[in-house]
Parts: sequence; C-alpha cells; structure tokens
Amino acid sequence: MNRNLRIFIGMGSSALMFSGYAGEPDVKPAPPNIIIILADDMGYSDIGCFGGEIETPNLDRLASHGMSFTQFYNAGRSCPTRASLLTGLYPHQAGVGSMVNPGDHPGYIGRLNENCATFAEVLRQSGYQTFLSGKWHVTHYNYNDPESTLHPETWPLQRGFDRFFGTLSGAGSFFSPVSLMIDNEFIEPHDEFYYIDEINDHAVKFIKEADDNNPFLLYVSHVAPHWPLHALPDDIIKFKGEYLIGWDKVRKKRYTRMIEAGIINSMWPLTPRDERVPAWEDAPNKEWEDHRMAVYAAQIYNMDKGIGRIIKELENTGRYNNTLILFLSDNGGSDEIIQGIDTRHGYFEHRGTSPNVFPGGPDTYASYAVGWANASNTPFRLYNKWMHEGGIETPLIAHWPDVIKPNKITHEVGHIIDIMPTLIEMSGTEYPLELNGNKLTHLEGISLLPVFKGEERAQHEAIFWEHNGNCAVRVGRWKLVSADNGQWELYDMGNDRTEMNNLIHKYPQRAENKVNMWEEWAIVANVK
Repeated sequence: MNRNLRIFIGMGSSALMFSGYAGEPDVKPAPPNIIIILADDMGYSDIGCFGGEIETPNLDRLASHGMSFTQFYNAGRSCPTRASLLTGLYPHQAGVGSMVNPGDHPGYIGRLNENCATFAEVLRQSGYQTFLSGKWHVTHYNYNDPESTLHPETWPLQRGFDRFFGTLSGAGSFFSPVSLMIDNEFIEPHDEFYYIDEINDHAVKFIKEADDNNPFLLYVSHVAPHWPLHALPDDIIKFKGEYLIGWDKVRKKRYTRMIEAGIINSMWPLTPRDERVPAWEDAPNKEWEDHRMAVYAAQIYNMDKGIGRIIKELENTGRYNNTLILFLSDNGGSDEIIQGIDTRHGYFEHRGTSPNVFPGGPDTYASYAVGWANASNTPFRLYNKWMHEGGIETPLIAHWPDVIKPNKITHEVGHIIDIMPTLIEMSGTEYPLELNGNKLTHLEGISLLPVFKGEERAQHEAIFWEHNGNCAVRVGRWKLVSADNGQWELYDMGNDRTEMNNLIHKYPQRAENKVNMWEEWAIVANVK
C-alpha cells in the first residue's frame, strides 16, 4: 500500500503551485472548478470514444479534447464505488464494503462512517462551493418508510455538500423515483419528470447559480443506464432496429473499433460469448432483444445530451477552460435479470424482464440481462459484482483545457482512490487528520495530476478489491483474482487483459505472494 500521499500532506498548500502547459511557470492559476460525472452500471465499451456504437458526441468531444484512461478501475458495484470515490478510501474503510444494509462489522455498516471525509468536506476548506445532483446511495434507506430519518447525519448536506438534488436510494423508476430530495427535504416528482434530464438540468442550475468569486465542485451522480430500462420515446426510436444484427456482431464490431482507437491491444483476444447466451442466429424474440438494447442505448444517449448542456453552461459562464471534468462508470454492465420490482408501485412480474413486455415506459421494470451486458463489457469477462475486468474496468475521461493536452490516451493504471488526492493537489487543499473530532483514515491513492500534465507519477505498489467474496489484487502487470468459489486465478495483464490464460499453476509462488498481500490488506482495510 502506498504512503506517498502522507508526505504530500505534510508539505501543505505551499507545495501545490503548478501551471498548465500553456501558462507561466511562476504564476499560480486560479483554483479550477471540478465536475465529476458518474454513470451507473455502464459497460467499458458502451460510449463512442471507447468503441461503442451508441451516439455520445459530447463525451466523445471531451475525450478528443482531453485524456482517456484505458486501465482505470472502480470498486465493481454501485455503492462501494460511490463510497470509495467520495472518500478516497477503499469501500470497506469507508464502511460500505457490501451494500447499504445495516451491519455490525466496521467494513460493512452500510453507510459512510465517521473516520472518512468526503471530497466535499475536504474541498470546502479551500472555499469550494459543493453541489450534488443525482444518486447518493451511501446511507441506509428504508423502502418501507420513504422518509425515514435513519442516520440523516450521512445525507449529502451533512457530509459536506451545500446543495443536493437527487435520491438517497440506489435504484428505482426514472419517472417516479422514491427518496427524491432537494437539500434535506423530500419532494414528489412532477408530471413530466424524467430522472436523467432532471439530474443534468439541476447540474446546469447549480453551475448557473454558483458564485463567480469561488471555485465549485459538482458531483453529477447518474442512475443511467442502470435498470429499469426507462427511456423517452424519441430517444428509443433513434436506436430501434440497430441491434437486430445481434450481440455477436455488436461485440466483434466494438472489439475492432477499440483496437483501431488504441483502447485495447490486438494481442488480447475477445472473450467467448457468455455460455448462458445463445448464438444470435439461435436467439428467440429478436425484435424484443433489439428493443431492450435500444432502450439501454437511449438512456446513455439522453445522459450524453445532458452532459452537452453542462458543457454549454460552462462556456456560457466563462468557466470552460479552467474546469476539470471527469467521467467514469461505477462498475461494468450488469447481467441481472429483473422481474418487475418497483417499490413505489408494487410488484409487476408481468412487466419485468419478459418477451411479453417491451420495456421503456413507466409501467415497465426490466433489465437488458446477460446477452447485452456481455456486449457492454466487450472485450472483457463477467459483470458488475465480479472483480474480473468486466466488473471493475471503467472508461475514464479527463478534460481540462488549461492543463490537459487534446486527444491523449494513457495506459496508466489507476483506481478511484486516486481521485481524492488528485482533487486535493489541484485545489491546494490539505487532507485533515481529524473531522468533527474523529480521526480520519489515511488516504492510499496517488494523485493523477502528473498524468494530466504529461509527466510521470509514482506507481501503486498494489491495488486491491473485495466485494461479496469476489477478490482481486493487481501488482504491476500481474493480477490475482477469484470469484466467490474461492479459486484464485493469475493473469499477466500486459499480455492477457481479457483474462483468458490462467497462469496460477505456472507461477504458484508468484500467486502465493499476492494471496499473502491480499490477506494482509484485507485485515488492515476492514474486509475481515
């Protein structure tokens, strides 16, 4: 585990002067604005700039004028990733090692604990305005009591945000979500409500209303394209018929485009189709399958349109050049099959994932399931919840015109624990030793700022994962990973990032060393 950040913390803000590639080396620029945009259950290859056929012109613009990270990792599941992103800690260190169900073990209390600080709490020290639009999902939420006050001290405003619009809960209807709030007040959605649009529109509103005299931090925490498959009719129509070619051809086309774009190496083979999924020519209900993927694509397309409105507001307010925008996903595509559970409207099995129901509207509650999730995660194996690459790889885009040169692709290995130290360094903030009288857990990440500036940075000694019995550690080019069956696998990520050639029997000592590293980390990080 890396301790380099502790050296930085001791240096204080006097060591934080930097300049963009076009700036004066002896002039300290104005602190940048920061926007972090998080997609939900979106696969590695879904967006256009990472090989997808889904139209995402605004994300593609950010990538072409910024930097794309091809080996950046999340925590493999929604709430653990959000806890880690917010705090710069591994999920268990922040109290959210699994989901948000109450628990007694320190790593699994199901809410942000008192020994972590959110990036909103930290950057407030340097005068940042802090805004959140979207999904929270790092506190307990009682679906049987939508206005439950269980642990309100872990709600956004109590954890450092000046303004909040969004939901406390993790998933639900895009047209009528539960736990919807403005600041600390529960509200009801209006008649024309569509959550993706509302998240982006409130983000625009926060930018518009921000004080020009102080920088802002804006966290845009999307629910798209998480199930249920809910999209607007005009967006669905745009993609209808596009997926009648089937998941096999979609995967092959994405794989080819990813190689051509430099996202992946041609020496890494495309993984076989999931054994649960038939070849497309043998698949029943092709029109329904096409429709499901069209709705999923429509969700991403709509999210991208809203990101375009955010970019436009930055331009309108003169903030575009000195704003860092980060875009990433909380985990890979999900293979979950949903049978129609909607906590607001009851249980609709006949409106769940079934060929009898074409999803998209508010009275449906479905997922796109295994075949399309397999395509979303091209070229990798498995899905959210697993610690294989299909579960934990994210397409990270970093855009900051004052600092990042255009059209850069980096294969630098990074993890969401690196985002907090990045924000600390670029904002000139110090990470506190205590918060509200509670000692804070030391950060383990390494700032990405040198990478943004085209410089070398210190490397992680190791990066670790655990979620519901699925475990991994990456050390340099080597990755040790196991599913919940407890069987470890060893892969050379330089030659085999699609995890097709298990080398554990060829290098047993190398594997044992990494198992020992993982076991030591698991104790320190509250996994065990």
